[in-house]
This record gives sequence, structure tokens and C-alpha cells, in this order.
Amino acid sequence: VAAVALLAVKGLNLGVDFTGGTVMEVGYLKAADIQSIRTQLAQAGHADAQVQNFGTSKDVIIRLPVKAGVTSAQLSETVLQVLRRADAGVELRRVEFVGPQVGKELFEDGSLALIVVSLGIVLYLAIRFEWRFAVGAIFATAHDIFFILGVWALFQWEFSLNVLAAVLAILGYSVNDTVVVFDRIRENFRKSRSTNIAGLMDNAKTATLSRTIITSGMTQLMVLAMLLFGGEVLYGFALALTIGIVVGTYSSVLVASPIVLWLGVKREDFAKPPKTDTGAVV
Repeated sequence: VAAVALLAVKGLNLGVDFTGGTVMEVGYLKAADIQSIRTQLAQAGHADAQVQNFGTSKDVIIRLPVKAGVTSAQLSETVLQVLRRADAGVELRRVEFVGPQVGKELFEDGSLALIVVSLGIVLYLAIRFEWRFAVGAIFATAHDIFFILGVWALFQWEFSLNVLAAVLAILGYSVNDTVVVFDRIRENFRKSRSTNIAGLMDNAKTATLSRTIITSGMTQLMVLAMLLFGGEVLYGFALALTIGIVVGTYSSVLVASPIVLWLGVKREDFAKPPKTDTGAVV
């Protein structure tokens, strides 16, 4: 609820990919110092510029948001002068303007991707398990997505295509973890004659706990390596994954299953009672 409120009040700080802006590709005679370039641009009043290598260590791509009253040509010329003051050998390869319409289409396509994936998950779980499980999983998945978006809205971090990719990755990761727990719950329903549904669910979550901790822990180690050593380009992607793995792990256990229980799932939904003998003579 807090995340939805933050999204409604503060909204997301959309990056150049979504809002439009100027994209410059420049070339250096030797390997470019990305951090030094960011510092030079920040000192010249372009702290919001995105700088990263493109292709080789000598090629750099710079993304600049739209500035009121400044054309794309003027902006690129100003940036090029800043770079040439530090290195006269800088060569401008290309300049492109990404219009707001393109950014709007990217945002709409990204939102559509989230909706289509979510509907596919619901359909898959409804067929493989039961409709209550599908509802529980989609609520848990929505919880994960809105949590990440809420954090981005709270701190007003830039929401780029990399972060959107991380959100989609977490969506799949969380569902995979939820399906493992659901599978053990279904197995318990079929094997046990107990009518204590909450107890059967707790047993399933306990049985899969070690697997969940090991899998999430190993994945988190890899993502933390990207977060700490991946540099500026991967930072947003890795940070979203770091938060999402933690949230997705506990939501599979503490959000999905309780919703299924609240919806009234019964052992009979999976363990059908045997047919009684009618006594008919063949």
C-alpha cells in the first residue's frame, strides 16, 4: 500500500530512455576514463548525463536529458567542448535525438510486457495447480514488483530500461520460487490425510526452506558482485535485483501461501475422494 501511494504521489523518475533526450557517441585515441568523463560533465552542469563504454574501451556513448530552450545540436556541441578541454583528440561519431514519443512507446511496451507475463503466469498456475494458487502467486508477484517500484519512487532514483529488465527478471525469479513451494504443498495434500491445512502448508515451506535459502543466497552473491564491481552501467540493474531477490524470497513463503489459505483451499481440491461402489451388476 505504501509503495502504491508513493507511485501515485511522487511517481517514477524516468530516465532518458523513456523521456527522450540527446544521445552522443564519441571516440578517444586511447581507452576512455569513464569516471573522469562523468566528473567533467558534472562540473560543467551535466550531472544527469549517463556515460558508458560502447563497443570498445575507446568508444563512449553519452545520454543527456532534454533541457528547456537548448536544441540537441547546441547541447552536443557544448558537451563536446567540455570533453575536448580535457582531451583534444576526442572525436564526435554521431548525435541522435530520442524524442518523447519514442520514450512513451518504450514505457507503454514495458508496461504491456509486465501485464502479458503476469497473465501468462496466472494461466500456467491455474492449469498446473488450482485457481487459488494462481491468485496467491500473482498477489505475491505484484507485491515484489510494487515494492521495487516504490523504493525507486521514494528515493527518486532514475528508472531506466536496465531497471525495467531487472523488474522482469525478478518477476520470473519470484514465480519460480513460489512454484517450488506450491508443488510441495500439493504433494502434502495428496499424501497426507490431515485436515490441518495450515499445518500441511507450514510443513511444505519448512521442507523447502533449505533449498530456498541456498538458491537465494547463491544468486544474491552473484548479484552483489555485479552491484559492487559492475560499475555505473550495471548499478541500477544490480540494485533492483538485490532488493528483488530478498523481497521475492520472503513473498513466496509469507505472502503467496497465506493468500491461498485465506481463499479456502482444501485437501479435496487435489486428493479426490474415491468413487463408491454402487453395487451395480455388469
